[in-house]
Amino acid sequence: MIVVTGAAGFIASCLVTRLNEANFNDIVVVDNFSIAKKENNLKGKKIKEYVDRMEFFSWLEKNYEEVEFIFHLGARTDTTEFNKDIFDLLNLNYSKQMWNACCEYQIPLVYASSAATYGSGKLGYDDDETIIPLLHPLNPYGDSKNDFDKWVLEQTAKPFFWAGLKFFNVYGPNEYHKGRMASVVLHAFKQIQETGKLKLFRSHNPDFKDGEQMRDFIYVKDVVEVCYFLMQNRKHSGIYNLGSGKARTFLDLAFQTFQAMGREAEIDFVDTPSDIRDTYQYFTEANMQKLRDAGYDKPFHTLEEGVQDYVKHYLLEGKYF
Repeated sequence: MIVVTGAAGFIASCLVTRLNEANFNDIVVVDNFSIAKKENNLKGKKIKEYVDRMEFFSWLEKNYEEVEFIFHLGARTDTTEFNKDIFDLLNLNYSKQMWNACCEYQIPLVYASSAATYGSGKLGYDDDETIIPLLHPLNPYGDSKNDFDKWVLEQTAKPFFWAGLKFFNVYGPNEYHKGRMASVVLHAFKQIQETGKLKLFRSHNPDFKDGEQMRDFIYVKDVVEVCYFLMQNRKHSGIYNLGSGKARTFLDLAFQTFQAMGREAEIDFVDTPSDIRDTYQYFTEANMQKLRDAGYDKPFHTLEEGVQDYVKHYLLEGKYF
């Protein structure tokens, strides 16, 4: 059996599809299944068992001998949430419990970290584990992910294979439920569909023109492909970046979305909301050499390829992956 936590969410539900495509059908999905707007993310997938996240460790104690691999992708991911207690509970302490269980039962583990750990990017975006204790994330979400990475690196007990993945700006199908935390592509699509126009955040940084803030946007299909690779190649444990390796502007993304929808581009700029303005990242770009050195050799979707696929095959048709 393969366990996927956060399975009703965006990235994890896409991973379940990828595993099914490879004929892995004994999937145990773990989540809080009371959120109705996530239900379609798992509809039609081959799943062995549904386990509530708060009952998972009791379940694992009884079933660990049958578990081949755990993908721990469940987390509170709201970067505008400032209640540290929520992150301590769901991100930090739950993940420590997961790590300890994988050590005890010797189950290989891939877990979700985040590019939010890099903060302002002052120290760059290299997944060199020696800089992790020096990083200063910009919000409690980033802190919770970095705190767990730091804790992991301090442990003497480790699963025989483990990997932490610092997800950069992931976009793609199955994020309909995410609201404000959805990708810019989904927000752009909805705005263009409703108004024919798109609003982007104005730059409040003199080094960047409006719309030229840059992010490393990575298509979710690439993310789950890397997860699948790590499950199949359990050789090089460590913390890895997971982005496309190429920063692109929000204007690039906007123009691609208009084009995929067959619309003329019409863009207005609005002030970045005050509650996130001081913690806003103006540039992110993953150094992907470490993953390449570990043997991952597939190309990543370009922004053009990813946006075209997402808009034409999912958003315009209202489909799930």
